[in-house]
Amino acid sequence: MNPLNTPILNFPIIDPHIHQWDPYTTPHRAALLVKLLGKYPKIMDKVARSVMPKSLMDTLGLSDYALSAYLPEHYSADVTADLRDYQVAQVVHVEASWHDHKTTGVVGETHWVKQLPFTQHGIQLAGIVGTADFKHRQFKNILAKQQAETPLLKGLRRMASHHPDAGVYQWADEPHLYRNPKFLKGFEVFAKTNLSFDAWVYSNQLQDVIALAKTFPQTPLVLDHLGTPAGLFGQVGRYTGLTEAARATIFDQWKDDISQLAEQTNSYAKISGLMMPVLGHKFYQHKQLASAEQMVNLLSPLINHAIHAFGIHRIIYASNFPMDKVNTSLNNLIDAYIHMIRPHGEQALQTIFSNNATTFYRLNP
Repeated sequence: MNPLNTPILNFPIIDPHIHQWDPYTTPHRAALLVKLLGKYPKIMDKVARSVMPKSLMDTLGLSDYALSAYLPEHYSADVTADLRDYQVAQVVHVEASWHDHKTTGVVGETHWVKQLPFTQHGIQLAGIVGTADFKHRQFKNILAKQQAETPLLKGLRRMASHHPDAGVYQWADEPHLYRNPKFLKGFEVFAKTNLSFDAWVYSNQLQDVIALAKTFPQTPLVLDHLGTPAGLFGQVGRYTGLTEAARATIFDQWKDDISQLAEQTNSYAKISGLMMPVLGHKFYQHKQLASAEQMVNLLSPLINHAIHAFGIHRIIYASNFPMDKVNTSLNNLIDAYIHMIRPHGEQALQTIFSNNATTFYRLNP
């Protein structure tokens, strides 16, 4: 069903931001929980909500997809769920909070992902974005092991998302990680490689990303999820996005900071992660999936401003699946993005849905 009459793309999509995990067989925060209660999802959800931080559960929205394996067959099923004619030819896995995160333990995720059977589902794993602790005294060694693991390693991500509202989940243990002198010392080592950096922050931290891009102008940097303006579409945490005026303030500040980041020519931005519950979406609470039309109405101001600021050659489409799956389907998401991008020119579609990911991550055909 395609009520927007969105044109089918006549080229294969590259999805440079998906997550793979398996709590049953790999280091995972909920490994014990799923092994004990995986056959009883309702009970498992109740237990998860009683032992996990409320802010984390609110960020996830629903626990069933997060506590289940998400592997190539699951992503392939999401692509084909609506029997649409979209073809995803290549994907890039982005680190997904591998629980063995101390020193070189993170290399285990890269090792695990590289052997996943994507080709059995007609999809090529074109790249991996791993992670490492840039502040660690052994960072140079960790980085070397990540690079030695596979030529598929295209970059690293270190999540810095931290919000002044304690009710919003903190993905980092300090509010300004990207300004920390120890982090910057590690980044100096990182900048000597040919790898790219994925930055993820909440929108209140965008000035930190701008400073990082300015400090290392030769390092390709991509802003994940357009800087995640928490609370833009409704209240999250204890007070964020509580009123219409507060949401307008979030949007205005986000626009200014996005425009400043775009002035740094080494920076790109991913239009991804925009249906995560932390933005204030509540579709999952009503057991609904956002339609393409609903997403066009909600997200057009964000997409239009990002394209205006960065231009079509530094905007990258990505799904962020399964993190956005709680609020919409993959095909609805693609339909909506096509509808929002098409007014910027037919060439913009292939540029944003394919070419820019190839350029930024240096992907092979």
